[in-house]
Amino acid sequence: MLVSLDVRDLAVIDAVTLELGPGLTALTGETGAGKSILLDALGLATGQRADSALVRSGAERATVAAVFEVAPGHEAVALLEEAGIACSGEILIRRQIGADGRSRAFVNDAPVGVALLAQLGAALVEVHGQHDQRDLMRPEAHRAILDAFGGHDAPRAAVASAHAAWRQAGERLAAMQADADRLAEREAVLRHDVEELDELAPLPGEEDELAALRSRLGNAQKIAAALGVASEAMEEGDGPERRLRHASGELARVRDVAGGALDETLAAIDRALLELAEAQEGIARVGRDLDADAGRLEATEERLFALRAAARRHSTTVAELPAVRDRLAAELAMLEDREGSLARLAAEADTARATYDAACEKLSAARRKAAARLDKAVAGELAPLRMDKARFETTLLPREPDDRGREGAERVLFQVATNPGAPAGPLNRIASGGELSRFMLAIKVVSAGAAGSRTLVFDEIDSGIGGAVSDAVGERLQKLGQSAQVLVVTHAPQVAARAASHIRIVKTSGRKSAATDAVPLDADARREELARMLAGATITDEARAAAASLLKAGAP
Repeated sequence: MLVSLDVRDLAVIDAVTLELGPGLTALTGETGAGKSILLDALGLATGQRADSALVRSGAERATVAAVFEVAPGHEAVALLEEAGIACSGEILIRRQIGADGRSRAFVNDAPVGVALLAQLGAALVEVHGQHDQRDLMRPEAHRAILDAFGGHDAPRAAVASAHAAWRQAGERLAAMQADADRLAEREAVLRHDVEELDELAPLPGEEDELAALRSRLGNAQKIAAALGVASEAMEEGDGPERRLRHASGELARVRDVAGGALDETLAAIDRALLELAEAQEGIARVGRDLDADAGRLEATEERLFALRAAARRHSTTVAELPAVRDRLAAELAMLEDREGSLARLAAEADTARATYDAACEKLSAARRKAAARLDKAVAGELAPLRMDKARFETTLLPREPDDRGREGAERVLFQVATNPGAPAGPLNRIASGGELSRFMLAIKVVSAGAAGSRTLVFDEIDSGIGGAVSDAVGERLQKLGQSAQVLVVTHAPQVAARAASHIRIVKTSGRKSAATDAVPLDADARREELARMLAGATITDEARAAAASLLKAGAP
């Protein structure tokens, strides 16, 4: 939802801030007051082309700042996360345009390019006007509208997943069917690598054991010298063992008369003798190991270096060499059994294609049902919009088998006929600008739940109509406002009366320049504005009464 729009030094706007809420908001004002400039400002904030001619005369730059509130799962949040920009539920977009033509953009204070800004804009705002009906002009948008209306997320995801699996299976088959010489060369390389790894036969944990042994062997002289000194210290003179045994014997002779006072001491001496014996055995054991390991240093280093060299060749670790060997052996077996492998891969590709075709058919069936429902629902909305003679048709055009992709087996095309008996044709060839706007309004109303994540902007879609038709347009915009934020620029009092909030765009003229302001209207000011829209320059009591009647009728 667009929370606020702040505009500085843009065209006739000196400084304007719009505070916006949920539901339907009407923007009204006299022709030339600057309503279109505000929409241009929103367009700049959402990635439209910048033009230095928009900078207010005498200013160095124009600035637009738009604040959006978004839910955690919003498409815009994913775009920002992918770009490495933090988003905690609020998106602040700032766009600056210099008088020299330079443009800068920031999202949550991080500089961004116009491409990302345009992607964000498409995810946050959807604009519809007599000359801006891009969604109705693009067949891919027709498919998206139909799928959103039909709730086809699950079958579309199944088609996309099956298409990816089919493509991967085809790539594996194509790789196997590639040039025979290249495969033969690959087979020779694989055989050499597997034989080398089989001969090397690395064991789990072997690298650590070899590194420890290498360290011990490389320091054998230091270790032997330390062992000798320690052994001499234990045996020199009386030695600790003899002294402990002498102390134990002296205490044992008086043990009986000590009344148990020496029991713990004698037990401690016994434990010390045992620990001393174990220490002596440990020194002797390490010494024997050193004698046994004499001459193994060179062989240990060769083995360790061979393992590490193999790991480097295969861009892995020594610990992963057995897994690398198994993977290479599996690939070698496939190449050695090329005919059998080709048959298996072909079967896998056929199975993947059949799965994709089945997923496409399920999606196509869902689209056919949704198309019928969409056509009926849109037809029900066209009559009140004074287009009861128009016909709306959703056409599914099958794609050639080789032209199918992750979006399914058909193209979706919206076609219309605006005169009885006339054949249906593409929207952009048959419908006028105003008719396009009303077609889009009808589509949006019947698929209102699918548009809730974006702010919908309708720019004078009521142009050229009046009376009951304007009221029908306002009623439908009001209905849209129940599930989405809707902004409408309008000259129709019947439409403005349906809004939850109303902002008047006012242009004031000074001696040297003109300026535009945006004024939120309370109940009384709103009645006056509707009366002005009804009566023109001279507001009569009758116009005020009519305005009050419109407000009462338009209240939700």
